[in-house]
Amino acid sequence: MTADDSFSRLDDDDYPAYTMGRAAEMLGTTQGFLRAIGEARLITPLRSEGGHRRYSRYQLRIAARARELVDQGTPIEAACRIIILEDQLEEAQRINAEYRRTAESANPTTAD
Repeated sequence: MTADDSFSRLDDDDYPAYTMGRAAEMLGTTQGFLRAIGEARLITPLRSEGGHRRYSRYQLRIAARARELVDQGTPIEAACRIIILEDQLEEAQRINAEYRRTAESANPTTAD
């Protein structure tokens, strides 16, 4: 691995750069909270060679969304389910919009 490869990872949202302790500190939460959202399958941290959890920036954004809901009084399991459903809805809307664009370009309508 070259130095350029190492530096390019700094911009990679999916690179598991943060330890559990650092992730919890950045989110202002506990390590137990991170374990709980992992158990609820909201995020699945990667593991280091030593077996320690590592989190990406993308995963930290999802965890922050969960924390907002929990701070508002939503039970953690419900918060995780809400986020999963929101993400599924967003993906379905993206696919639907893409389908519509493809269908419209294949069958353009003529103006009268």
